[in-house]
Amino acid sequence: MADTPRYNRRSRNVTEGVARSPNRSMYYALGYKEADFDKPMIGIANGHSTITPCNSGLQKLADIAISAVREAGANPQVFGTPTISDGMSMGTEGMKYSLISREVIADCIETAVNGQWMDGVMAIGGCDKNMPGGMIAMARTNVPAIYVYGGTIKPGNWKGKDLTIVSSFEAVGEFTAGRMSKEDFDGIERNACPSSGSCGGMYTANTMSSSFEALGMSLMYSSTMANPDDEKVGSAAESARVLVEAVKRDLKPRDIITRESIENAVALIMATGGSTNAVLHYLAIAHAAEVEWSIDDFERMRRKVPVICNLKPSGQYVATDLHKAGGIPQVLKLLLDGGLLNGDCMTITGRTIAEELADVPALNPNQDVIRPLDKALYAEGHLAILKGNLSPEGCVAKITGLKNPAITGPARVFNDEHAAMEAILADQIKPGDVLVMRYLGPKGGPGMPEMLAPTSALIGKGMGDSVGLITDGRFSGGTWGMVVGHVSPEAFDGGTIALVHEGDSVTIDAHQLLIQLNVPDEEIARRRAEWKQPAPRYTRGVLAKFAALTSTASKGAVTG
Repeated sequence: MADTPRYNRRSRNVTEGVARSPNRSMYYALGYKEADFDKPMIGIANGHSTITPCNSGLQKLADIAISAVREAGANPQVFGTPTISDGMSMGTEGMKYSLISREVIADCIETAVNGQWMDGVMAIGGCDKNMPGGMIAMARTNVPAIYVYGGTIKPGNWKGKDLTIVSSFEAVGEFTAGRMSKEDFDGIERNACPSSGSCGGMYTANTMSSSFEALGMSLMYSSTMANPDDEKVGSAAESARVLVEAVKRDLKPRDIITRESIENAVALIMATGGSTNAVLHYLAIAHAAEVEWSIDDFERMRRKVPVICNLKPSGQYVATDLHKAGGIPQVLKLLLDGGLLNGDCMTITGRTIAEELADVPALNPNQDVIRPLDKALYAEGHLAILKGNLSPEGCVAKITGLKNPAITGPARVFNDEHAAMEAILADQIKPGDVLVMRYLGPKGGPGMPEMLAPTSALIGKGMGDSVGLITDGRFSGGTWGMVVGHVSPEAFDGGTIALVHEGDSVTIDAHQLLIQLNVPDEEIARRRAEWKQPAPRYTRGVLAKFAALTSTASKGAVTG
C-alpha cells in the first residue's frame, strides 16, 4: 500500500514523500485499520439538536448515513453544527441570531471539512438556516457534497382544520381582536406542531430544501418527505451511497451549482410560491460558488415562471400534500416540458436533471395541489423586486394572495419590532396605513430579524390586504400580505427608509415594481444632511462581528 493516502487529496502536499505521516496515529485511536487509509473520508455535518422539532429527528438520519457510508467503502467522520429555531426565537432578541446562524453554520462546515482534509461532505439539517448555511459551505469548500433535508413536519389539526406554526402566530391577532375564543386559541397553540420535522408550509425550510432538488444537490423526492416516515431514513442512506460515488468520480459542487442550475432553483421557488428568504440565500449561495447572479435576476425569472402550486402561506396545502401529489419532481417535470427548466444541468447523481425526471409520471388530474402551466394560480411568479427612492438597490415583495398588490398611505414609523407590535395589538393601526419598520437590517438589527409576529397579527386582525408593511428586516417564509422586506440600503447605512417621517405618503406598487417615498427630493436631501448614524447596538460578540462584516441585503447579507 502507498504511504500517501489515495484520498485526503488536498493534504497530499503535506504528506507527499513522507514515509509515515504522524497524523495517522490519531486515526488509529478512532478505530482505523491499515486499509482505511486508502478509503475516502466523508464528513457528516449533523445538525441534530433538541432545540427545535425541525432538528430533533435528525440523529436517525445521521446514524443510517454513517452505516451507508461504511457499506459503500468510505470512512464517515461526524461533526456537529448549531441551529437557531426561527419559530421559537421570533419576536425576541434571539431572532437576531437567526440569519447570523447561516454564516456560523457555513463557517463550521468549512472549518471541519478543510481542517480535517475531508474528501466529501454530507450536510443534514432541518431548520431554516441549516440549508443555505450548508450549501454556502459546500460551494466554498468545493469537495463532493450532498444535502440531506431532515424532512417536513406533518400538519397539526384542531376541530378538523389543518394547522402549521403560522396558525399560532395568526391566532394571536384573531384572539386579541375578539375574533377567536380562548378554547380555540389554546387548542391551536397546543396542536399546531404534532411531531418532529420542519414547518409544514412552503415556508423557508421547505422552500430551500425543495430548491436543492432543482439545483441538483439533493436527491429527487427527498425534500417533501415527512421526518417521522421511514422513507426519509431510506433517502438518507441512498444519499450517502450517491455521495461516495460522487467522491470517486470527483463530481464537485461547482460542477453542479452554475448560473443555469440556480435558474432552475429559482424557477422552482417561483412555481411553488416559496419564501422571500430564498432571494437572500441564493444571492449568498451564488456568491460562495462565484456564480454571476444579482437581485435583478429574480425579477427576470419571476416574469417567466407562473405559480402552479397551491401551498401555504398564501395557498391551501402543506408539504405532505405536495409529496402525495408527486413532489418536487412533478413540478420540475412540468417546468421542463414547458421550456422553463435547463434540462442539461448536472446533478449529484451524475445524471442531468432531464435524465432524473425522465420517468416522472404525468400529472394526476385528481388533485388540486399542483396545477398544469395553463391553469396556473398566477401567470407570473410571486417574488417581485421593487425599486424606487425608498430602495434604489432593490427589495423583495411577496405578492401572492393579494387582491391588489398596491397601496399608497400614511407612514406609521417604528424603529423596532416591539413598538410596532404593541401598536397593532392596541388597534392603533388602521386600514390604509403603511408600517415602516426600520433599523432592522443586516447591520442595524443586527442580523435582519424576521417580522412574522407583526405580519401575522395584521392577518389575524383582518388587515392583511389593507395595511402595507415596509422593512429593512426580513419576513418569515410563513408571511403573506402587503409586505416588502430587504429594503436596501438599510436605515443604519443612511438609506432613505431612515428618513421617513410619521405621516409621510408612501407607495408600494407591485404592478409598477415601485417603492416610493412621496416627498420632494429637496426635502429628502435636507433630511439626509441632518441624519446621523446611530451607535451600533452591540460592540462585542457574534452580533457585533456580523454587523461589522456583512454586505447589504441586496447582495445576500454575506460576510465573506
